Amino acid sequence: MTERISSRTMHIGELAERTGLSLRTIRHYDEVGLLPATGRTEGGFRVYAENDVERLTLIKQMKPLGFSLEEMAEILDILSALESGAAEGAGREKLAEFMERAKSQRAKIARNLSQADEFIERMGKNS
Repeated sequence: MTERISSRTMHIGELAERTGLSLRTIRHYDEVGLLPATGRTEGGFRVYAENDVERLTLIKQMKPLGFSLEEMAEILDILSALESGAAEGAGREKLAEFMERAKSQRAKIARNLSQADEFIERMGKNS
């Protein structure tokens, strides 16, 4: 069924350009239900709304922290529930667990980056 598309939508190419992600990645996120298209044109092309840019930006931010697609979907659902005021205690607790994992992973990434910087500096002294 084709949805009525408002003038405030964009095609997948614009979404890819705005987020820096490939068309293939965005299509994959649509196929697995992480970022379903807002609608489709009569020709069957995916179209997205402005809030999809924000959702995709959050997905992009979660990716380097090692969250699975299922975990990303859960986090997005919890955040959406919080924004609408419908979050329950269990959702908040789960979000706190995800936050601790994110902080731990970020610290690990920072350590790795520091080691890489030290190595690059050492190579620069010997060139």
